[in-house]
Amino acid sequence: MSTYFPKGEIARKWFVIDADGQTLGRLASRIARILSGKDSPKYTPFMDCGDHVIVINAEKVRITGLKADNKVYYHYSGFPGGIKAEEYKKRFQRKPEQIVEEAITGMLPHTKLGRAMAGKLKVYRGDKHPHAAQKPEVMAAAAAKRA
Repeated sequence: MSTYFPKGEIARKWFVIDADGQTLGRLASRIARILSGKDSPKYTPFMDCGDHVIVINAEKVRITGLKADNKVYYHYSGFPGGIKAEEYKKRFQRKPEQIVEEAITGMLPHTKLGRAMAGKLKVYRGDKHPHAAQKPEVMAAAAAKRA
């Protein structure tokens, strides 16, 4: 069996996904599949074949269980004593789009390829986005669940 190579330019689509009322982890895994191109018939593991994704209403995403009380985000500067911790509730009030973005990028490969895939992700707090010129297709919640 030979390795498949997409011929010519890869046609990338733009999708808008509304995060209103959706569970964070399930939403992130669906979007990660779209960004990596696994839903495309031209998927090649070592090439960036994915589409662009715009996520709106990031402040309305939800998480289940006791994660809202127990989840802690850590950041380490690399220096001794440079670890910082922030609770989920505080970060969600401050930067809900960062929570959604980190959940999605954590499901992508941690390589140059994964960073290229993450560059096609745009997350916005409200329901407005500045990408109307790209004519993005609205992906309904039911369609996003299948993706």
